[in-house]
Amino acid sequence: MRIIVTLTCTECKQKNYTTTKNKRTTPDKLAFKKYCRFCRRHTAHKETK
Repeated sequence: MRIIVTLTCTECKQKNYTTTKNKRTTPDKLAFKKYCRFCRRHTAHKETK
């Protein structure tokens, strides 16, 4: 049941990371604070498809 999701920077809109999630246990979108190499700092990254 795990699916691959892409994490996108909320400031520069670049797709930086991919991860997996269990769709049954986590139905809402993921959000992490991760390093963006384009912004050169830690920014919020949200799940996109």
